[in-house]
Amino acid sequence: AVYSATKFGVGAFSEALRQELARQHVRVSVIEPGSVDTELRTHNPDVIQQHIVAALGDIERLQSQDIADTVGYVVTRPRHVAVAELLVRPTEQA
Repeated sequence: AVYSATKFGVGAFSEALRQELARQHVRVSVIEPGSVDTELRTHNPDVIQQHIVAALGDIERLQSQDIADTVGYVVTRPRHVAVAELLVRPTEQA
Protein backbone atom coordinates (compact mmCIF):
# COMPACT_ATOMS: atom_id res chain seq x y z
CA ALA A 1 0.00 0.00 0.00
CA VAL A 2 2.83 2.41 0.82
CA TYR A 3 4.53 1.72 -2.52
CA SER A 4 1.35 2.40 -4.49
CA ALA A 5 0.58 5.57 -2.55
CA THR A 6 4.13 6.83 -3.01
CA LYS A 7 4.08 6.04 -6.73
CA PHE A 8 0.79 7.91 -7.13
CA GLY A 9 2.14 10.84 -5.09
CA VAL A 10 5.27 11.14 -7.22
CA GLY A 11 3.16 11.07 -10.38
CA ALA A 12 0.76 13.73 -9.10
CA PHE A 13 3.61 15.93 -7.85
CA SER A 14 5.44 15.62 -11.17
CA GLU A 15 2.34 16.55 -13.16
CA ALA A 16 1.66 19.57 -10.94
CA LEU A 17 5.29 20.64 -11.29
CA ARG A 18 5.16 20.13 -15.07
CA GLN A 19 2.08 22.35 -15.35
CA GLU A 20 3.57 24.99 -13.07
CA LEU A 21 6.86 25.20 -15.00
CA ALA A 22 5.62 24.67 -18.57
CA ARG A 23 5.45 28.39 -19.40
CA GLN A 24 9.07 28.73 -18.30
CA HIS A 25 10.02 26.03 -20.82
CA VAL A 26 11.02 23.59 -18.08
CA ARG A 27 10.18 19.99 -18.86
CA VAL A 28 9.40 17.47 -16.12
CA SER A 29 9.51 13.76 -16.89
CA VAL A 30 8.80 10.65 -14.85
CA ILE A 31 10.59 7.49 -15.94
CA GLU A 32 9.05 4.37 -14.44
CA PRO A 33 11.35 1.37 -14.82
CA GLY A 34 10.18 -2.18 -14.43
CA SER A 35 12.47 -4.83 -13.00
CA VAL A 36 16.09 -3.69 -13.29
CA ASP A 37 19.05 -5.95 -12.57
CA THR A 38 21.07 -3.76 -10.23
CA GLU A 39 23.54 -4.30 -7.43
CA LEU A 40 20.70 -3.59 -5.00
CA ARG A 41 19.22 -7.02 -5.77
CA THR A 42 22.27 -8.74 -4.29
CA HIS A 43 21.54 -7.11 -0.93
CA ASN A 44 18.00 -8.50 -0.66
CA PRO A 45 17.41 -11.14 2.00
CA ASP A 46 16.80 -14.61 0.54
CA VAL A 47 13.09 -14.48 1.35
CA ILE A 48 12.70 -11.25 -0.64
CA GLN A 49 14.71 -12.66 -3.53
CA GLN A 50 12.51 -15.77 -3.56
CA HIS A 51 9.40 -13.58 -3.62
CA ILE A 52 10.76 -11.60 -6.59
CA VAL A 53 11.58 -14.77 -8.53
CA ALA A 54 8.12 -16.18 -7.73
CA ALA A 55 6.44 -12.99 -8.93
CA LEU A 56 8.53 -12.34 -12.04
CA GLY A 57 10.00 -15.70 -12.93
CA ASP A 58 13.38 -15.95 -14.54
CA ILE A 59 12.92 -13.09 -17.00
CA GLU A 60 15.67 -11.04 -18.57
CA ARG A 61 15.62 -7.86 -16.49
CA LEU A 62 16.51 -4.38 -17.66
CA GLN A 63 20.07 -3.21 -17.18
CA SER A 64 21.13 0.15 -15.77
CA GLN A 65 22.26 1.13 -19.27
CA ASP A 66 18.70 0.62 -20.54
CA ILE A 67 17.48 3.23 -18.08
CA ALA A 68 20.39 5.55 -18.93
CA ASP A 69 19.47 5.22 -22.61
CA THR A 70 15.85 6.07 -21.75
CA VAL A 71 16.94 9.20 -19.89
CA GLY A 72 19.09 10.11 -22.88
CA TYR A 73 16.07 9.74 -25.15
CA VAL A 74 13.90 11.96 -22.95
CA VAL A 75 16.41 14.80 -22.61
CA THR A 76 17.30 14.86 -26.30
CA ARG A 77 13.76 15.46 -27.59
CA PRO A 78 13.23 18.77 -29.34
CA ARG A 79 12.31 21.65 -27.02
CA HIS A 80 8.68 21.53 -28.16
CA VAL A 81 8.35 17.88 -27.07
CA ALA A 82 7.72 17.01 -23.43
CA VAL A 83 7.79 13.37 -22.41
CA ALA A 84 5.70 13.58 -19.25
CA GLU A 85 5.77 9.90 -18.37
CA LEU A 86 7.59 6.88 -19.73
CA LEU A 87 7.09 3.29 -18.56
CA VAL A 88 10.02 1.00 -19.39
CA ARG A 89 9.67 -2.71 -18.69
CA PRO A 90 11.42 -5.91 -19.67
CA THR A 91 9.60 -7.46 -22.62
CA GLU A 92 8.62 -10.53 -20.58
CA GLN A 93 7.47 -8.66 -17.46
CA ALA A 94 3.71 -9.03 -17.04
